[in-house]
Amino acid sequence: MKRRFGFAVLAALFAIVIGGCAVPPAGERAGLAKIEHIVVIFAENRSFDNLYGLFPGANGIANATPAQYTQVDRDGKPLAALPPVWKGKEPDPAFPRDLPNRPFRIDAPPINLALGTPTRDLIHEFYRNQEQINGGRNDRFVAASDAGALSMGYYDGSKLPMWKWSQEYTLADNFFMGAFGGSYLNHLWLICACTPMDDHAPANLRAQVDERGWLKTRPTSPASVMTGAGEFLGGEVTPDGYSVNTTQPPYQPSRVPPAKDGDARFADPSKHSLPPQKIMTIGDTLSAKGVSWVWYSGAWDDAVKDGMQPPDAPRKVIATRANGAPYFVTHHQPFNYFARFAPGTADRERHLKDYTQLVAAIDQGQLPQVVFYKPTGILNQHPGYADILSGDEHVANLISKIKAGPLWSSTAIIVTYDENGGFWDHVAPPKGDRWGPGSRIPAIIVSPYAKRGYIDHTSYDTTSILKFITRRFDLQPLPGVRAGAGDLTNAFEFGR
Repeated sequence: MKRRFGFAVLAALFAIVIGGCAVPPAGERAGLAKIEHIVVIFAENRSFDNLYGLFPGANGIANATPAQYTQVDRDGKPLAALPPVWKGKEPDPAFPRDLPNRPFRIDAPPINLALGTPTRDLIHEFYRNQEQINGGRNDRFVAASDAGALSMGYYDGSKLPMWKWSQEYTLADNFFMGAFGGSYLNHLWLICACTPMDDHAPANLRAQVDERGWLKTRPTSPASVMTGAGEFLGGEVTPDGYSVNTTQPPYQPSRVPPAKDGDARFADPSKHSLPPQKIMTIGDTLSAKGVSWVWYSGAWDDAVKDGMQPPDAPRKVIATRANGAPYFVTHHQPFNYFARFAPGTADRERHLKDYTQLVAAIDQGQLPQVVFYKPTGILNQHPGYADILSGDEHVANLISKIKAGPLWSSTAIIVTYDENGGFWDHVAPPKGDRWGPGSRIPAIIVSPYAKRGYIDHTSYDTTSILKFITRRFDLQPLPGVRAGAGDLTNAFEFGR
């Protein structure tokens, strides 16, 4: 006897998964079609627990067990207390000694560093992040840091304006950085779910790793974190030629200045920068489908001019972090590494623009269908050169501007962070691949169609943003997008 398949079974079979992105059923497609504009705002260097660990109802610090926060020394034995917060080779007097071996408030007694006060930076690199996670135990954040106890610090984020947006709309508390490590690689994973090749990198730039895949330490490295931060044999490139830590773009703006008598638009080819990449990006797939999109950056126009100065000229926008300068961070501009967006190309002119043009597009009701926005350095919340509050207010004000504008009814805003910045988080990342995912980070979804007052426990990572964009506009899937990560649709409710 022949069996007849019911409609539900046929519909399920029709939802074929291609490259980790299922074809949505008709009802969901109609809901997604209500979203005509997707805005992705990419802030810097905060773990979920660091900012949202006290958020009511979320999987926060109160849920962390001693097994998830007790830190071990370089020899793997539990520490009796946390080491000092290191300021170079000396303890930072702003922090007490012998803090208990557990997470601690940075903005509460006895430390009292408010959300508007920057802390020192913390190391956040590809191999160190893997050692810190330690197979999901998250017990080597101190051991692999250069900042000592600071990696275990967190804040009461309830005074932040983005906390209020999170309360009103959707906060994802199971969202992970796409790749292990730092800003450079995670910006690339945001646009291509890929790790670039740099197979001609010299030997001195290649990491030295042990049988566990962790960085080897120098003979002079302290045996215990209680006496000093570890000294590691790091590198920008894996032993087999993948670029995983900060490397400069081949085009201006770049920290590699132009050659003395060369094209001022390019980095000096005699110096090391990442070779122009040709991997497929979300920009390629959007353009192929005729979907409008732009990557907007704070101070982009000024940084382009600054980078094109003669090589011996001082760079005020790219290099200066103090005195209120915008501080343009060159390795936060992922499309500037790709040949398709080289200086002089039509795609560069069309798709890489300044923050002032984003504001004008919002005011005029003429946003592209997909927007990526990268705040300038002083507003991106990065430890060391930016405080949390200023950047958070900047992002919240931008969202308010969008909400007050003519496109709010058709817009979805995704606010997240590139990576954890070296700060501890208690949740083990899901199993992925060689490149990640790394530690947990905040993600907030704001839209007329976002679920209200909702905490989304779905497992996501940075590639979930690519999945969402791909699903909404029916794009060619990117090969590196992880099948196990959600596509953000659980954060929405299209019945309104």
